Amino acid sequence: MIALLCGTVAWCGDGVVVIDVSGVGFEIHMTDRAIQELSGVAGAVRVHTHLAVRDGEPFLYGFLSRSEVELFRMLISVTRVGPVLALTILSQISIPEFVGAILAEDAKVLTGISGIGEKSAKRLILELGDKMKKKAAGLCAGLPSGGDPVRRDAERALVALGFSQKESALAVEAVQRERVPPDVSSLVRAALSTLRER
Repeated sequence: MIALLCGTVAWCGDGVVVIDVSGVGFEIHMTDRAIQELSGVAGAVRVHTHLAVRDGEPFLYGFLSRSEVELFRMLISVTRVGPVLALTILSQISIPEFVGAILAEDAKVLTGISGIGEKSAKRLILELGDKMKKKAAGLCAGLPSGGDPVRRDAERALVALGFSQKESALAVEAVQRERVPPDVSSLVRAALSTLRER
C-alpha cells in the first residue's frame, strides 16, 4: 500500500492534486483546504495517503497529517460512509470539532455537514463513539492534556465545542464531584448542561 508520497506539486485541479515523485505523477484526491494549502507550495511536500479500490480502479486519497488519514480510515469503517463522503466530512469540519461532536453525541453539529442527515449522524455517533474515546487524544494532539485520560478527553471535547480550557476544566471537575458516571460521554453531557446554565 502507498502510505506516503514525497515530491513536488505538479498541478492542482478540482478535488485533486498531482504530486510529481521522481518524474511519476500521482493523482491524489484531497480536501479543499489541503488543495488550497498545497497550491502555493513550490518546494517538496509530504502527503499521507490511503489507497482504495473502487470498481476495480485504484484511487489515492491524500492528507497533510497522520491525524487526518487516521480519522479518514475511521470514517470509512462506518456503515454507508465511503471515501467520497469521508473526504467531504474532513473538508467541512475540523478534527477537534468532529471529535468533540462524537464524544458529546452532538448530532446537530454533524448534520451541518453536506450529505449527513439525522440518521447518518446517529450512525456516526454510535459506530465511532467507543473508538473515539480511545483515539481522541492522538487525533487532537495539539489540545491541552491532563493526568486523568477520561477527564482530559472530556475537557478536550468541550474545548473543541468552543469553550475555553479554563471553563471546560472547571465544568468537568464540578460534574465529577457530583458522581456522574466516569466515562467521557457522560462527563461531556453533564458538563454541557452546567455550562449552558451559566
